[in-house]
This record gives sequence, structure tokens and C-alpha cells, in this order.
Amino acid sequence: MYFYLIVALQGFCIYHCYTNKNNYYWIFAIIFLPLLGSLLYLFMNVVQKRDVEKAQENLIAVINPSKKIKDLEKKLKFSESFENRVALADALLAENMYSEAIAHYESSLKDVFKNDFYVLSKLQEAHYFSSAFEMSITYAERIKQHVDFKKSRAAFLYGMAFEKIGEIKEAEKLLRQFDAPYNYFMERLELARFLVRNDKNEDALVVYRELVSESESMSKQSLRAHRHILKKAKEELGVLL
Repeated sequence: MYFYLIVALQGFCIYHCYTNKNNYYWIFAIIFLPLLGSLLYLFMNVVQKRDVEKAQENLIAVINPSKKIKDLEKKLKFSESFENRVALADALLAENMYSEAIAHYESSLKDVFKNDFYVLSKLQEAHYFSSAFEMSITYAERIKQHVDFKKSRAAFLYGMAFEKIGEIKEAEKLLRQFDAPYNYFMERLELARFLVRNDKNEDALVVYRELVSESESMSKQSLRAHRHILKKAKEELGVLL
């Protein structure tokens, strides 16, 4: 069995090398060093190459975001699929082009996708950041019974939208759902800020202190991942004291 797996791996690597016109010396390495040669080829020409290409795509998206949008527009024009339209809407939303994003998200809500949780949550987000808070709440209420809603970004923005329209009690109830230790650091920082904005400094102090206390007993990896948020919590706690 082991022998056949090696032969299959060699066959794949040789085929990949030939069809992608990679350097011919890889074929000798694959044939004369079956396992090692094949694994090296996969790492250097398949796995690593994909990582490099992905990094290049991300860099281009940062430097020239309009290129990504134009490419996605061409892709949608070539194939009017749900996935292509949503991908374009996501790119527009990322660039704060809210009205354009909303138009594409709404266009995708048809047939079997008319109640798609992801698209409805993105419509909620786009309306929130374009200051259409009532519409944001309306879309949130279409998905709030979904199994993935509770403690999602959509649920967080739902709470934030209620504050924007003056429904402070409802906003606090929703934002309090995220007040769990060693979790939801960004949402809990925003909860503390919400409490300060609404003259509940004592309650805010509790949340800030919990965040700062947790940062002191966190693993290095977790601390590094949430460093910016926890630094802000410590600074804002100092101002509030």
C-alpha cells in the first residue's frame, strides 16, 4: 500500500511539473528520490507558490483596491452567479462604497438565496455604516432567530444600532451578551465605551478592569493577538479613574 501511495505521489508531481513547465531537474529528483523529491517539489512548487500568489493578491488589493473591484466586476459580467455578485458586494463594502454594495447584496437575494444569512447580515452592516440605522435593525430582525446570529457581528451591530436611535435599554441588553471572560475583547471594549457614553461609569469600570486583569494572565499568543484592544482598555481605564 505504501509503495502505491509513493508511486501515485510521484505521478502527480511529474504531471504537475510537466504541465506547469517547471524546471526539468525536478523530474530527476522525483524519480531518483521518490518520497523526499516529491515532498520537496510539493512544498516548493505547489504549497509555497500558492502562499506567494495569495500574498501578492492581498498586496495588490491593499495598494490598488479598485483593481480588485474591476476584476470582480469583469468576473460577474462573465458569469452572473450568486457567489460572484456577493464577492463584488463584499469588496465594495470593504471600500466603504455602501450604496453600491447594498445594490449588489439586494440583487443576490432571490430564489434559493432570498433568506441567505450571510447576505442579510452584510446588508445590515452596510446600512449601519451608512447611518441608516432603522434599516440596519430591520435586516437584523430578519435573521435574529438564525442559529448563527447570537454573539455574531450582526448581533453586535444590532445592539449598536439601537443606541443610535435612542433605545438605550435594548442596546445594553444586546451588548451585554458579549460580556464573557477571555472572549469578545473588541465587543467588550465597545460595551465599556457605550456605558461611559450613557453615564454608567461604575459599570464601565467593571468591564475595563476585567479586560485589564485578563491581559495580565493571558498567554503570549492571545496577548499578541489582542494587544491593541487591551492597550486601549488600559488607557481608557486610566482616564476614567
